[in-house]
Amino acid sequence: MILVLSKGRSACTSMHRFYKTFIPGLLFLAMLLRCKTALAVDAPSANPADTVWILISSALVMLMLPGLALFYGGMVQTKNVLSSHMHSLVALAVVGILWVLGGYSLSFGTGNAWIGDFSKILLIGISPDSVTGSIPTYAFIMFQGMFAIITPALISGTIAERMKFSTYVVFILLWSLLIYNPVAHWVWGGGWLAKMGVMDFAGGIVVHLTAGVSSLAIVALIGKRQGYPGEQFVPHNLAMTVLGVGLLWFGWFGFNAGSALAANANAALAFTTTMIAGASAATSWMLMEWWLLGKPSALGLASGIVAGLGSITPAAGFVTPAAALFIGLVAGVLCFYGVRMKFKMGYDDSLDVVGVHGVGGVWGPIATGIFATVGGQGFLSGNPGQLQVQVLAVVAVGIYCYVLTYSLAWILDKIMGLRVDEDQEVIGLDRELHGEVGYNL
Repeated sequence: MILVLSKGRSACTSMHRFYKTFIPGLLFLAMLLRCKTALAVDAPSANPADTVWILISSALVMLMLPGLALFYGGMVQTKNVLSSHMHSLVALAVVGILWVLGGYSLSFGTGNAWIGDFSKILLIGISPDSVTGSIPTYAFIMFQGMFAIITPALISGTIAERMKFSTYVVFILLWSLLIYNPVAHWVWGGGWLAKMGVMDFAGGIVVHLTAGVSSLAIVALIGKRQGYPGEQFVPHNLAMTVLGVGLLWFGWFGFNAGSALAANANAALAFTTTMIAGASAATSWMLMEWWLLGKPSALGLASGIVAGLGSITPAAGFVTPAAALFIGLVAGVLCFYGVRMKFKMGYDDSLDVVGVHGVGGVWGPIATGIFATVGGQGFLSGNPGQLQVQVLAVVAVGIYCYVLTYSLAWILDKIMGLRVDEDQEVIGLDRELHGEVGYNL
């Protein structure tokens, strides 16, 4: 009996100790889980719709690179078509690597008013859970990276058919580091122009102005193609060029509407203004050719499309469709005469980068300062200060790009040489530099 009671007391004591240990532990675990749940709720999370839209937009901008390759490739001579394609596609490779190594960090790192920092080299510190705005940071990085890739590729149209491929590769890498990354930081990364309130929705300043002005600088050094302007340099495959501009226009919807960085009404506005400006500039360019030259050409229509798309880029999410119509109409006329400027000034801009992207890159930001009514007010809305900021940005970035590009090209010319040999230029860059030809007929 005593033994039974003793065992009973022992069992009760053990149960008491068990509950005394288990219950508080259970309560602590519940509190911990609750705390973790609360932290998960409080942490920023990506919006699925926004994420999908930016991933699609990134792919659309990437598609612009083969579109650019076709657009440019159709306008050169048969013997240089692969060389022109290589200029566009190699940027996807080498500038794509550079962007991850340090380009993104220099463009969007905190840094100072002039340049970012090295905190995000190799994307250190960024994880799949990292969020920028309402999208994963990786999506933001890749979207912006496509802009960094296509911008130096635009310059290749100026030096087509006569630049060494090795020098070109080194040039676009150094150009990206010294020009694209700083300007992107000034405008989009919190730099001095951003602090002044400059408006550049999708890259009129960062992409088109930098490429256009830099093209003017490098063409002054590299000189004219052999036989230019006496010989006629007729595009060898305009069907290829027309297909290329179609892909460019298609990709441009991601370029501009994607720059809203969300699947929202602003993206829809940018999509609409992009369509309208491209159409109106194509129409005005066609009418100019019809009036002055007697016949509307496919090349002119294609050039007008690019002129309108480039000009609306900085304004896409800031202006109404009616304003986009006017911006496009003016862009077609201005860039039509901008292309003809090379004949009066005597430089050889092979594929009219200066006339289209340079002139459009000046008109677009200024037009933004005049017509902006969404997310900011321009001159016509009673804010002349915005126009002043836009003009200042165009002048400052233009001077910076010209001086740096000319200096960089001069140095590379002394070290590596910019131009191919005369014999190589006559035979063709496809065979001489790449050991292959575009057509075996």
